[in-house]
Amino acid sequence: MRIGELSKRTGVSARSLRYYEEQGLLTSSRSGAGQRHYSDAAVQRVSLIRQLFDAGMSSRVIATVLPCVDVPGDLGVAEETFTAMMRERDRIDADIAHLIETRDALDVLIEANSRHRAELSTPPGTGGAAGLTP
Repeated sequence: MRIGELSKRTGVSARSLRYYEEQGLLTSSRSGAGQRHYSDAAVQRVSLIRQLFDAGMSSRVIATVLPCVDVPGDLGVAEETFTAMMRERDRIDADIAHLIETRDALDVLIEANSRHRAELSTPPGTGGAAGLTP
């Protein structure tokens, strides 16, 4: 099938499919006129690539994981794939921890801004919300 057909069948843009090829994630053959042609198995491969991207993996990491699909009976490849996926999970955990710290820091600033806004909205000497600050 040609790139447009693969794009329609997978919902992935032709531009993305060309990118997958550039990164070595997907292969095609070429016609005499230079048009890309894909096997029917490319539909499943693109689906897997999308799943790996959705799991937060970069194209570089995906390239290290795909050999497990290409050579399913090789224990060494399976071990390398497992290690790569665990490394990615650890990276995502670190990113989540950093985002939580960032959110907590923002919460402190939001709370300070809320107190400031309350002070500004309370007329001086009325003893309103300004007296609520800890």
